[in-house]
Amino acid sequence: MFQRILVANRGEIALRVIRACKEMGIETVAIFSEADRGAYYLSLADEAYCIGPAAATDSYLLINRIISAAEIGNVQAIHPGYGFLSENAHFAEVCRSCDIEFIGPSHEAMQKLGDKVSAKEIARQAKVPLVPGSDGLINSESEAVAVADRIGYPVLIKATAGGGGKGMRVATDPASLQAGLKAAAVEAEKAFKNSGVYLEKYIERPRHVEVQILADHHGNAFHLWERDCSLQRRHQKLVEESPSSTLPKSVREELCKAAVRLVKAADYTNAGTVEFIVDQDDNYYFIEVNARIQVEHPVSELVTGIDLVQSQIRVSAGEKLPFKQSEIPCRGAAIEVRINAEDPAQGFRGSPGTITQLRLPGGPGVRFDSHVYQGYTIGPNYDSLIGKLIVHRPTREAAIACLQRALDEFMVEGIKTTIPLLRKISRLEAFRNGQVDTTFIERVLLPTMTQPEREHDR
Repeated sequence: MFQRILVANRGEIALRVIRACKEMGIETVAIFSEADRGAYYLSLADEAYCIGPAAATDSYLLINRIISAAEIGNVQAIHPGYGFLSENAHFAEVCRSCDIEFIGPSHEAMQKLGDKVSAKEIARQAKVPLVPGSDGLINSESEAVAVADRIGYPVLIKATAGGGGKGMRVATDPASLQAGLKAAAVEAEKAFKNSGVYLEKYIERPRHVEVQILADHHGNAFHLWERDCSLQRRHQKLVEESPSSTLPKSVREELCKAAVRLVKAADYTNAGTVEFIVDQDDNYYFIEVNARIQVEHPVSELVTGIDLVQSQIRVSAGEKLPFKQSEIPCRGAAIEVRINAEDPAQGFRGSPGTITQLRLPGGPGVRFDSHVYQGYTIGPNYDSLIGKLIVHRPTREAAIACLQRALDEFMVEGIKTTIPLLRKISRLEAFRNGQVDTTFIERVLLPTMTQPEREHDR
């Protein structure tokens, strides 16, 4: 087992890793930027080194400075957390070339699964369902029409070099397909200097369901059941729960088994998440693999009783996972909501500032993972996450009641937060019945919020 680990991250996840290491008797080395100097979690590490100014590009994203801190701190391993360099295959390779273990998958597995084409080919070989679409780039209008006729309308035109929704159009018939092809190609060329486009079946009002996996270096790979993350804003998750309240048992089992097949096919080790979209007929399709610990990992920990961060460390140290698939339970229901320093009434614009008053919820079934405190200043340099409120009760109905109670106890003053929106979500009949999708918040919920709900956190 490792004696010392460097935590190559900040905030809530840095604190989470430090706590896991303390329980395992492992010393920790923290790093921080000038913006995070004085953060209280740094005092919980055995050592802490400043690696640069506030900008992430000059600190948390500089591999050479992180490696230097690791060498000065005499660590055997680096935990990357999530975000920043956590899915950077080059960083993983550099760590290991310096005889420092990277607590995550191999750089080869990260490269294979980080490339869209490669990941889809692995999924295809593992017999994991993919969204129907063209086999490659569309070269003519007639080819596009033929593909659309085969997979059925509506179809999604996507730029091969796309991002941020650019070069993307929905077509509902041949006429809109032909017009959309031209518009998407022009937009893609302008944005990415690449006019290539391809087609996929457009999944209307999909749910986002992902599977937590763990795999060791002894040939074992397991799923820790699924999480439903359909409630999102701007493609960023706000509410996550396990198990999914809507998946039929047979589909749930198939989806989880498919995730395990895929990671085995990729020779993947450590923790990761296989993400799917699920249509209104409960057909599921592979999206991507997140080759790291997820923000929402606590809900999987609570229903299974397995500490995912400690498991990551043990796997990286070469230990064999101490259970079988049949021994991994799914007890009760867990729900996580993200408390962000954002103003939902202003398009989820960030709300930096100082937390002048803070009252945290507690009681049975409540967990709050956070690095903030009263007097803490949320700066403009990093992610707006304040913390994660997680509840776990024997049934989903009880978990929702616990969530409502905890959110009502929660008070944050001095900044805008997502708490008012989350309170409203927790009381919606559509949420209680599981009748939500990835477009629900912006399509249905935000237009219904009253001005008092938009303006006040309590």
